Amino acid sequence: MNALRPLIQSLSLPSLLLIGVLILAGLYLGRTMKYVRMPSIIGFMIIGVIAGPSFLNFIDEDFLGRLDFITHIALGFVALSIGFELKLSTVKRQGKGIVLIILSESLMAFFAVSAAVFFLTRNLPLALIYGAIAPASDPAGTVAVIQEYKAKGSLTSTLYSVVGFDDGLGIIIFGFAVPAARLIMLHGSGGMPVSPWILFLIPLRQIGVSLLIGALLALIFTLLAKKIADSRDLFILIFAFVLMATGISMRLHISIILTNMMLGIAAVNMQPQIVIQKVRSVLIETMPLIFVLFFILAGASLKIGAIPALGMLGVVYILGRSAGLIGGAWLGATLGRVEEKIRRYLGMGILCQAGVAIGLALVVKSEFSQLSANGVDVGTSVLTSVTATSIFFNIIGPIFTRIGLLKGGEIQGSLKL
Repeated sequence: MNALRPLIQSLSLPSLLLIGVLILAGLYLGRTMKYVRMPSIIGFMIIGVIAGPSFLNFIDEDFLGRLDFITHIALGFVALSIGFELKLSTVKRQGKGIVLIILSESLMAFFAVSAAVFFLTRNLPLALIYGAIAPASDPAGTVAVIQEYKAKGSLTSTLYSVVGFDDGLGIIIFGFAVPAARLIMLHGSGGMPVSPWILFLIPLRQIGVSLLIGALLALIFTLLAKKIADSRDLFILIFAFVLMATGISMRLHISIILTNMMLGIAAVNMQPQIVIQKVRSVLIETMPLIFVLFFILAGASLKIGAIPALGMLGVVYILGRSAGLIGGAWLGATLGRVEEKIRRYLGMGILCQAGVAIGLALVVKSEFSQLSANGVDVGTSVLTSVTATSIFFNIIGPIFTRIGLLKGGEIQGSLKL
């Protein structure tokens, strides 16, 4: 690969040509992933890894920097799509049991991973960051298994709700923990005392402002969307509001994800159902292209050479996250007094992790790389290990989901894999 780099660099390919070729390659490699039962985003990331600095260097560090805006836009759309799944009436129908499950599994994943990473590294900022990413799940893997095997029943319904809502809580946990880690790194290493009030109030302010701006934008979006019938114009409106929410967030140094998620939550709970269906249809058509670009860039950012050095950290993250999610789901279901099969098997269906977690890791890399050389190391470590462990979780996640649904009696067949 190294021998090819001078030849590749001498070609001086135009940026648009390079992006077009990478999208095409990502599309077809992503399609082949279904034959090995992996999500298509893994194929996109493989293309990014091959094209990035770790191998061919088609996408060098300078090129990645110039395309940073694509990551921001993609995160905005991911957060918006999550928000559009958080309808308050759905939560009310599920009762207190589902709320306790979501709170318990997300918080236990955070604390279990934070404690495990801190025990291994004695690095509190790093432990908080890994813990903050741990609750994020990948609904696509779980939902794909449910639909493939036509699962039905109370366990299936609960799985739909949990994987749809826990990303929202995970992002809120991320919104508190990562600014706290940033402050500790900035002030603690210099011998300056860090007030617990500062660690609490600054993230709270960022979250509060993010939610307020998202709600205000949703109000304006709702008024305008009611007068639009054409899907093409609705897409333009959505795109404009994602750009505005993302741009305001960057200008005020608040959470891109929380602002856009709140835009989606407020909009979905204020809009008529017919408008919501149109918005969801537009997002379904839009997200694939965004994901191709987003995960190609994520793959290009991955430092393959760093993976062997992160072996123990990756194992600790996998074990801590799995124990936190499964144990937390059991505890929440027990406290909520839900039926036995949900208590026993729900945790097996929520292990998948991919898009949102990798997006959060990219946020960490972007923010912490600006702090210091230590911040660059932290960002690279988090992105590399979360990407690597996401591959692992996307292999075992669907398998464990199928086993849980089989044991719960909600799909027909044997436990043969």
